[in-house]
Amino acid sequence: MKNTIWILSLVTLSVFWGCNSTSKTVADSNAAENKTVEKTNDTIRIANDELEYEVIIIDGGFNSWLHSTAKPRNFYSQNYLEARNIPWVIEWNNRARFPRNSRERDLFLMPIDYQNGIDYGYEVNYLLYNYLVYFQLKNNIRLGGFAPRP
Repeated sequence: MKNTIWILSLVTLSVFWGCNSTSKTVADSNAAENKTVEKTNDTIRIANDELEYEVIIIDGGFNSWLHSTAKPRNFYSQNYLEARNIPWVIEWNNRARFPRNSRERDLFLMPIDYQNGIDYGYEVNYLLYNYLVYFQLKNNIRLGGFAPRP
Protein backbone atom coordinates (compact mmCIF):
# COMPACT_ATOMS: atom_id res chain seq x y z
CA MET A 1 0.00 0.00 0.00
CA LYS A 2 2.87 2.37 0.83
CA ASN A 3 4.44 1.60 -2.55
CA THR A 4 1.16 2.35 -4.33
CA ILE A 5 0.84 5.74 -2.59
CA TRP A 6 4.50 6.51 -3.31
CA ILE A 7 4.11 5.60 -7.01
CA LEU A 8 0.82 7.52 -7.23
CA SER A 9 2.53 10.55 -5.65
CA LEU A 10 5.40 10.35 -8.15
CA VAL A 11 2.99 10.05 -11.07
CA THR A 12 0.92 12.99 -9.81
CA LEU A 13 4.02 15.07 -9.21
CA SER A 14 5.42 14.27 -12.64
CA VAL A 15 2.09 15.14 -14.29
CA PHE A 16 1.97 18.50 -12.52
CA TRP A 17 5.63 19.14 -13.31
CA GLY A 18 5.08 18.12 -16.92
CA CYS A 19 2.06 20.39 -17.29
CA ASN A 20 3.90 23.25 -15.66
CA SER A 21 6.91 22.91 -17.98
CA THR A 22 4.60 22.75 -21.01
CA SER A 23 2.77 25.91 -20.03
CA LYS A 24 6.10 27.62 -19.46
CA THR A 25 7.29 26.54 -22.91
CA VAL A 26 4.08 27.83 -24.49
CA ALA A 27 4.45 31.11 -22.59
CA ASP A 28 8.09 31.36 -23.70
CA SER A 29 7.17 30.69 -27.33
CA ASN A 30 4.36 33.26 -27.15
CA ALA A 31 6.79 35.81 -25.73
CA ALA A 32 9.28 35.00 -28.50
CA GLU A 33 6.53 35.41 -31.12
CA ASN A 34 5.54 38.77 -29.61
CA LYS A 35 9.15 39.93 -29.74
CA THR A 36 9.35 38.92 -33.39
CA VAL A 37 6.18 40.85 -34.14
CA GLU A 38 7.58 43.90 -32.38
CA LYS A 39 10.79 43.70 -34.39
CA THR A 40 9.05 43.27 -37.73
CA ASN A 41 6.45 45.97 -37.08
CA ASP A 42 8.83 48.80 -36.32
CA THR A 43 7.28 52.23 -36.43
CA ILE A 44 9.12 55.32 -35.32
CA ARG A 45 7.32 58.65 -35.17
CA ILE A 46 9.04 61.92 -34.36
CA ALA A 47 6.85 64.99 -34.32
CA ASN A 48 7.81 68.59 -33.67
CA ASP A 49 4.50 70.39 -33.20
CA GLU A 50 6.15 73.81 -32.89
CA LEU A 51 7.82 73.50 -36.29
CA GLU A 52 5.12 71.28 -37.84
CA TYR A 53 7.59 68.59 -38.95
CA GLU A 54 7.02 64.91 -38.59
CA VAL A 55 9.02 61.82 -39.45
CA ILE A 56 7.26 58.47 -39.58
CA ILE A 57 9.45 55.47 -40.37
CA ILE A 58 7.70 52.15 -40.90
CA ASP A 59 10.31 49.56 -41.76
CA GLY A 60 10.77 46.22 -40.08
CA GLY A 61 14.12 46.07 -38.38
CA PHE A 62 14.99 49.76 -38.42
CA ASN A 63 14.32 50.39 -34.74
CA SER A 64 16.52 47.51 -33.60
CA TRP A 65 19.21 48.52 -36.13
CA LEU A 66 19.06 52.10 -34.84
CA HIS A 67 19.67 50.97 -31.27
CA SER A 68 22.29 48.34 -32.07
CA THR A 69 24.33 49.71 -34.98
CA ALA A 70 23.83 53.44 -35.48
CA LYS A 71 26.10 55.99 -33.86
CA PRO A 72 24.58 57.59 -30.76
CA ARG A 73 22.85 60.95 -30.87
CA ASN A 74 25.21 63.94 -30.94
CA PHE A 75 28.00 61.84 -32.49
CA TYR A 76 27.50 63.80 -35.73
CA SER A 77 26.74 67.51 -35.92
CA GLN A 78 23.51 68.72 -37.46
CA ASN A 79 25.49 70.26 -40.34
CA TYR A 80 27.09 66.87 -41.07
CA LEU A 81 23.69 65.15 -41.09
CA GLU A 82 22.15 67.79 -43.35
CA ALA A 83 25.09 67.57 -45.77
CA ARG A 84 24.44 63.83 -46.15
CA ASN A 85 20.65 64.01 -46.14
CA ILE A 86 20.28 66.58 -48.93
CA PRO A 87 21.92 64.62 -51.80
CA TRP A 88 20.47 61.31 -50.61
CA VAL A 89 16.94 62.74 -50.45
CA ILE A 90 17.33 64.28 -53.92
CA GLU A 91 18.33 60.89 -55.32
CA TRP A 92 15.57 59.13 -53.34
CA ASN A 93 12.97 61.53 -54.78
CA ASN A 94 14.30 61.05 -58.33
CA ARG A 95 13.94 57.27 -57.97
CA ALA A 96 10.49 57.61 -56.37
CA ARG A 97 9.22 59.83 -59.20
CA PHE A 98 10.97 58.03 -62.07
CA PRO A 99 11.73 54.42 -61.09
CA ARG A 100 14.10 52.73 -63.53
CA ASN A 101 12.86 49.19 -62.86
CA SER A 102 10.32 47.22 -60.85
CA ARG A 103 12.67 46.87 -57.88
CA GLU A 104 12.96 50.65 -57.55
CA ARG A 105 9.20 50.92 -57.97
CA ASP A 106 8.80 48.57 -54.99
CA LEU A 107 11.47 50.23 -52.82
CA PHE A 108 10.87 53.94 -53.42
CA LEU A 109 7.15 54.17 -52.79
CA MET A 110 6.87 57.89 -52.08
CA PRO A 111 9.08 60.98 -52.17
CA ILE A 112 10.51 62.54 -49.02
CA ASP A 113 9.48 66.15 -48.42
CA TYR A 114 12.83 67.49 -47.19
CA GLN A 115 14.00 70.88 -48.42
CA ASN A 116 17.38 72.52 -48.25
CA GLY A 117 17.50 75.64 -46.10
CA ILE A 118 14.84 74.60 -43.58
CA ASP A 119 15.97 73.87 -40.03
CA TYR A 120 14.25 70.59 -39.20
CA GLY A 121 16.13 70.21 -35.95
CA TYR A 122 18.64 67.62 -34.85
CA GLU A 123 16.25 64.74 -34.15
CA VAL A 124 14.60 64.81 -37.59
CA ASN A 125 17.97 64.99 -39.33
CA TYR A 126 19.41 62.24 -37.12
CA LEU A 127 16.57 59.81 -37.83
CA LEU A 128 16.45 60.61 -41.53
CA TYR A 129 20.21 60.14 -41.87
CA ASN A 130 20.17 56.83 -40.04
CA TYR A 131 17.17 55.56 -41.97
CA LEU A 132 18.84 56.40 -45.28
CA VAL A 133 22.03 54.62 -44.15
CA TYR A 134 19.99 51.61 -43.00
CA PHE A 135 18.00 51.55 -46.24
CA GLN A 136 21.11 51.64 -48.42
CA LEU A 137 22.89 48.91 -46.46
CA LYS A 138 19.81 46.68 -46.19
CA ASN A 139 18.95 46.90 -49.89
CA ASN A 140 22.52 47.13 -51.24
CA ILE A 141 21.75 50.42 -52.96
CA ARG A 142 23.80 53.60 -53.23
CA LEU A 143 21.92 56.87 -53.28
CA GLY A 144 25.00 58.64 -54.59
CA GLY A 145 27.31 61.17 -53.05
CA PHE A 146 28.60 59.77 -49.80
CA ALA A 147 29.04 56.10 -48.96
CA PRO A 148 26.62 54.99 -46.23
CA ARG A 149 28.35 54.40 -42.89
CA PRO A 150 26.54 53.53 -39.67
